[in-house]
Amino acid sequence: MNVIGFKEAKCKNCYKCVRSCDVKAIAVQNEQAQIMNELCILCGQCLSACPQNAKSIISDLDKVKNFIKSGARTIVSVAPSYAGVLAFEKRGQIVTALMKLGFCQVRETSEGAAYVTEEYGKLIEKGTMDNIISTCCPSVNDLIEIYYPESVVYMAPVVSPMIAHGKMIKDLYGQDTKVVFLGPCIAKKREAQNDSRTYGSIDAVINFSELEKWLEEEDINISDMENTEFYNNNPRVNRLYPVGDGVITSILSSERQVDKYRKIAVAGTKNCMELLESMKKGEIHHAFIEMNTCEGGCVKGSALDRKEEYPSPFKIKLDMEEAIPKECVKEEEFKPLEHISLSKFFYDRSVKEEIPSEEMIRDTLRKIGKVEKAHELDCGACGYATCRDKAIAVCQGKAELTMCIPYMHEKAQSMSNIVLDTTPNVIIIVDSEMKILEFSHGAEKLFGKSKKEAIGMYLFEFIDHRDFEEVLNTQGKIIGKKVTYSEYDITTLQSIVYVREVNGVLGIFQDISSEAEKSKQAYKMKMDTIEMAQRVIDKQMMVAQEIAGLLGETTAETKVTLTKLRDTIINDGEF
Repeated sequence: MNVIGFKEAKCKNCYKCVRSCDVKAIAVQNEQAQIMNELCILCGQCLSACPQNAKSIISDLDKVKNFIKSGARTIVSVAPSYAGVLAFEKRGQIVTALMKLGFCQVRETSEGAAYVTEEYGKLIEKGTMDNIISTCCPSVNDLIEIYYPESVVYMAPVVSPMIAHGKMIKDLYGQDTKVVFLGPCIAKKREAQNDSRTYGSIDAVINFSELEKWLEEEDINISDMENTEFYNNNPRVNRLYPVGDGVITSILSSERQVDKYRKIAVAGTKNCMELLESMKKGEIHHAFIEMNTCEGGCVKGSALDRKEEYPSPFKIKLDMEEAIPKECVKEEEFKPLEHISLSKFFYDRSVKEEIPSEEMIRDTLRKIGKVEKAHELDCGACGYATCRDKAIAVCQGKAELTMCIPYMHEKAQSMSNIVLDTTPNVIIIVDSEMKILEFSHGAEKLFGKSKKEAIGMYLFEFIDHRDFEEVLNTQGKIIGKKVTYSEYDITTLQSIVYVREVNGVLGIFQDISSEAEKSKQAYKMKMDTIEMAQRVIDKQMMVAQEIAGLLGETTAETKVTLTKLRDTIINDGEF
C-alpha cells in the first residue's frame, strides 16, 4: 500500500523533491518524479518541498468514518504531540470533541509509551548491548534497516508506543475493536498497515491536519467543548516523548538504574545519518541514542501542515516540559502486560543495487559535457551532491541526463547562439523601453554594428520602431508585413511578436530584396508586353481601317460600272 500519492501532471521538472530527499529515494523517469517505495523512509521532506503539491498523503479518514458509521467499537489513540498542535484550553476538551465525532473512547498513546519506557529501562539495566538506539520513530527504523544495516544490532528490540498501545487496547476490549491512531507522522501508516511484524495492532492512522478538517466539517470547535478526562491513567513524564530528548527524560525519570549508558538525542535525517556513519566507523560505544528524523521531534511531525499560527517546536518543548512533571508512572496504575509481547525484531532490508563500472560512469559524465574533472561543478542543482553521484544514478535508471541544469543551460545557450550566428535573417529582441537585448549575425551585417555594440542601444537608432511599440502595447503580433528600408537598400518580410517572459518584442526580418527585384522585373516585362500588344492592336486597327476604306471605294466604282453595263444591255435589246 502506498502512503504518498503522486499527481504526474503537476510535476514540473524542478527536482526540488530530489534535493530535499536525504536518502535519494526519488527516481526521475520520463521527466516525472517517482517515489521508490523500497528505498523511501517516509520522512515527508518531499511533501513539504514540492512547490506544485504533486505529492499528498493517502488518507484513512473515510475508513475511520466507516468504522464509526458501521457501529464498530472504535477507540482513538492520541499521540502526545497533540499538546503542541491542537488548540485547547483544557486537555479534556479534545476528548469531548473526539467523542462527538463518534469515538467510544479517547486514550493517550503515552499510555503505551509508559510500557516502552519500562522495556528500554530493562535493556539499559541488563547492559548487554554495546549501543542502544530507540525504535519509536518508524522513519529512523527504516533508515537503519535499509541504509545502515550494520547498526541493526543496536536497535532496541521493542515496538513503538503506538503499537504497544494498540496491542494493549485490543487485549482489553477484544481483537474486533477498531483502534485508530491520531498523530503527526506519515511513517506511522506504513508501520501500522504495511509491516508484517506489527500488522493488526492499529486499524487506521489519521493525522492532526485531517482531524482539524473533520472537526470543521462537523462544526465542532475544541475550545467550546466541556472538559472530559481521558480514559487512561496519567502517563506523567511519558507525555514528553514527542519533544527532543523526551524518551531519555522519561527513562531518567524511571526508578530503574540507568546510569550504565551515555545518552544522546539526535533529530533530523542528516544528523541521524551523520551519527550512524560515526557508529559505522566504530566511534560510538556504550550509548543510549534517541533518534528522530523530524527536526524538533514529533511536535514538528511530517504530516503536519505548518500553519503560521502554530508555535515553534522550541516553544512547544519549553511549554510541555514546564506543564508536564518529570514523574514516573505509578506501578499500581501500570501493571505489567502479561499476555502481550512488546518485542520486535529488526533486520537488514538494504537494497542491493548494481554499482556501474568506472567506464560507464565516465561515459555518462561525458554525455553531459563533463569530460574532465574540472568540468564537474558538483552544484547539487539536480539533487545529487556530486556530478559523479548523479552519473551513477543515471546508470541505475534513477535519474536522467537532462537533470543537469548547467549542462542544459549551456546547451540551450549554444543552440540559441547557433541560430543567431547562422541564420541569414535579421533577429532583434528589445525590452519595453525599445533597448536592444539580442542582435543576430544577420543584423550585424545589415546595420554594420557588432552585437556587443548594438546591445543596449535603442531600436529607433537603426529603424522605425513604431511597429515594435504597437506589438508591445497590444501584446499581439504582426505577421508577414513587407517593409522596405531604402537607406539600407533592402526589402524585408517582417514578423514581430510580443515576448511575455521578458516583457519585450521579438522581430524577425527576412531579406526578400532579390524576390522584390524579380517581381519588379516581371512587372516591367508585363507592362512592356502590354504596351507592345497595344501598339500592334493600334496598327492592326489602322490597317483594317485603310483596307476598309479601299474596299469601300472599289465596291462603289464596281457598282456604278455594273449598273451602267446592265442599262446598256437593256437599251440595246430595244433597238
